[in-house]
Amino acid sequence: MEIGMKSIESRPLFIFEMANNHMGRVDHALAIVDALHKVVRDFPFAFAVKLQYRSIEDGIHPAYRDRFDLKFVKRFSETRLSWEQYQQIKEAIDAHGFISICTPWDEVSVDRIVEHGYDFLKVPSCYLTDWPLLEKIVRTDLPIIASTAGVQLRDIDRVVSFFRHRQKKFSLMHCVGQYPTPDDNLQLNQIELLRNRYGNVEVGYSTHERPGNVEAVKIAVGMGARMFEKHVGLEAPGIQLNAYSANPEQVRNWLEAASQSLAMCGVAGERYAFGALEVSTLKDLQRGVFVRQDLPAGARLTGENTFYAMPAAPGQIRANDMSKYVDFTTAEPLAQSAPALTSNTRSFDRQEYVFQIVSDVRELLQQAKVVVPGELDLEISHHYGIGRFREYGSTTITVVNREYCKRVIVMLPGQTHPEQFHKLKDETYHILHGNICLKLDGVARPVKANEVVVIPRGVKHAFTTTGGAVIEEVSSHYSQGDSYYVDSSIEANTARKTLVTYWMDWAMGRPAASQTSAAGQ
Repeated sequence: MEIGMKSIESRPLFIFEMANNHMGRVDHALAIVDALHKVVRDFPFAFAVKLQYRSIEDGIHPAYRDRFDLKFVKRFSETRLSWEQYQQIKEAIDAHGFISICTPWDEVSVDRIVEHGYDFLKVPSCYLTDWPLLEKIVRTDLPIIASTAGVQLRDIDRVVSFFRHRQKKFSLMHCVGQYPTPDDNLQLNQIELLRNRYGNVEVGYSTHERPGNVEAVKIAVGMGARMFEKHVGLEAPGIQLNAYSANPEQVRNWLEAASQSLAMCGVAGERYAFGALEVSTLKDLQRGVFVRQDLPAGARLTGENTFYAMPAAPGQIRANDMSKYVDFTTAEPLAQSAPALTSNTRSFDRQEYVFQIVSDVRELLQQAKVVVPGELDLEISHHYGIGRFREYGSTTITVVNREYCKRVIVMLPGQTHPEQFHKLKDETYHILHGNICLKLDGVARPVKANEVVVIPRGVKHAFTTTGGAVIEEVSSHYSQGDSYYVDSSIEANTARKTLVTYWMDWAMGRPAASQTSAAGQ
């Protein structure tokens, strides 16, 4: 995120809330900013100092401005600064390279924040649903940070919607409005709740715990927070910090704890880069693939003709490589117990091929406006090997298979289903989309969309399509092994089917929950 000349980029942001700890004295505020600058120069994070703007005349009822028996009236009055004094502190914040953030407590303060050129505007928890003030705030061009202490989810939902509909840049802060917050009420799981609920909204952690607590920030980092806020101040003669504000030494300890936690958590949103030692150590522990018997060149490696054992030689195929989507064949004769190496085998990875098939099937079903449950298995038939699937093959979705059976057959453009017959089941084809050329006992006939064809048991049938077709098959119970192909080489291909589970998720680019191969069906 670019803010003026200051770049946050992807660095964690640490916000130092001065609040009223300037004690109404510009010199003390400048001393706090200077002390913070000396601490933060040792850390590679983005840092901000936050002030609070309030207009006593506009924010406190005239009848109560002298009521110093009211804690907040007394505190606000005693720490009051002029707008010129506030701007002087803001200029010091800028001069030390800090990002500037300010909280308005009234509409007049919003105008002053814009006038003084702050980088961010902060909404405190107590004003998160102050709609008149929010209406004023969203008319500014400033990005917004909003705290959520004591606000119900339904109200946070409304505020998030309010900001989104106005195309505002905003983030949320988990916060507990108890000063100080006991350790057993920090409610750090709320960070995860907010992150999950609001998707791409950045969620940080605004702290009110005792200043010596460095464990909370570690947990917040682990929860995914990358924006943190803490009340800070500086002790001086006659000035004692409250129970939730940190002095510079405590700020340093806080930052060191966060730094350690960030280092332990590592990268976020992507897989970490594996070290060479880690890779080599794990590879040394993997089992190598050895042939169980003498194999000629061109033999396919299977679970029956191989075994797995340690140690594996350099360049040897591992058991980890023996995926159902990868076919290994011998490039030369291999003797019993010989290792299967990358140099003496050839491989064919079918996963991307299968993914493209699934995607094309989904697209054709959408074109046909045919809706099928996405959680059902998708059976891919590749009668002469998956490399020739676009010529010879089909995909089938079994909807129900009891005494009766319903399946949806999808034929991609240019595909042919080889000639076969069944001994046990009768079939009826209803063409839902496209057209096919159907051959029954050698006699070819065209069948177009919405036609129905009955295929009795024992009748040899094959079909082909030029533009693609979707066929609803209704039949008696379907039994595996009841498909008899005229071409005996198809029967010999024991790995002519691949099943993909949760295929609709796969087609949409997400990994399938599981994929299983159903060879020999």
